[in-house]
Amino acid sequence: MTTIGFIYPDHAAEDDYPRAAQLLGDSARLSVEHIYGTDLHAVAELLDLGSEQRLAEGASRLAQHSPDAVVWACTSGSFVFGHQGAAQQIAKLATASGKPASSTSFAFARAIHALGLHRVAIVASYPDDVATLFKEFLAAEGIEVVSLSSAGIDTAAEVGRLPPEQVIELAVANDHPDAEVLLIPDTAMRTIELVDTIERRLGKPVLTANQVTIWEGLRIAGQPTRADNLGALFRTGAADRPGGRALGEGGGNGTV
Repeated sequence: MTTIGFIYPDHAAEDDYPRAAQLLGDSARLSVEHIYGTDLHAVAELLDLGSEQRLAEGASRLAQHSPDAVVWACTSGSFVFGHQGAAQQIAKLATASGKPASSTSFAFARAIHALGLHRVAIVASYPDDVATLFKEFLAAEGIEVVSLSSAGIDTAAEVGRLPPEQVIELAVANDHPDAEVLLIPDTAMRTIELVDTIERRLGKPVLTANQVTIWEGLRIAGQPTRADNLGALFRTGAADRPGGRALGEGGGNGTV
C-alpha cells in the first residue's frame, strides 16, 4: 500500500487525516508526524516553524513509516517564505526525506490549476498581514484573487476549536460572486467533513488546506485522486486527467 507522510505542526485538526483515509476507502496510508513550535500566526514565528531544521526533523520522524511521498502540511508555514523560498523549502525537504515532496501552499496552486480555474476567493483565518502573503504567493502562480477576507485569529489552537457550523458560515459569508473557487487555507481548521456541505451551499468548488494537502500527497506519489465525499477536486479526479496542468507542473516549480 502506498504511504503518504505528512509533517503536521503542533496539534489542532490532525484528525482530518484518518477521517480522509476512511473516505478514501483506505486505498492509501496517511501517516502523520508532528513538529513543534509556536502556533502563532505571525511572520517571524512561521519562518521558524517552516525552517529547514524543523522540517528535517519531521522527515526523520516520518522515516519509520517508509513514506512514498512527503508533504509539509502547513499553508502559512510555506507561503510565508514567498514563492521562490517555498520552492526551496520543499526542495530541501525532498533531499532530507529522499522522497518526492511538496507543501500545502503548492497543493492549493496545483489543485486550482488541475481544475482549470484561476479566479479565487480566500477565506483566511489569519491576520491580514499573513493572509496577504498567501495572495502574493498565488499571484506568482498566475492565480487571480478576487477577494480576501481575514478572520484575524492569532493561533492555530483557536482555529482548531472552531465548531463546524462556524466554519461553514465563515466560508459562506466570505465568498465572492466572481470567484470560480473558494479557498480555506489553514490546516488547523477541521474541514474534511465540511467540504461537500460548503460546496452545496455555494454551488462552486471549495478547496481546504487538509483536503488539498492529502490530494497533493497522492498526486506526487502517482496515486489516483478520485473519491466521493471529499469535494469536487476528488470527484473530478483532476490530477488524473491526461494533459492536466497539475501533471505538467504549472507555475515553474520543478520540485513537486
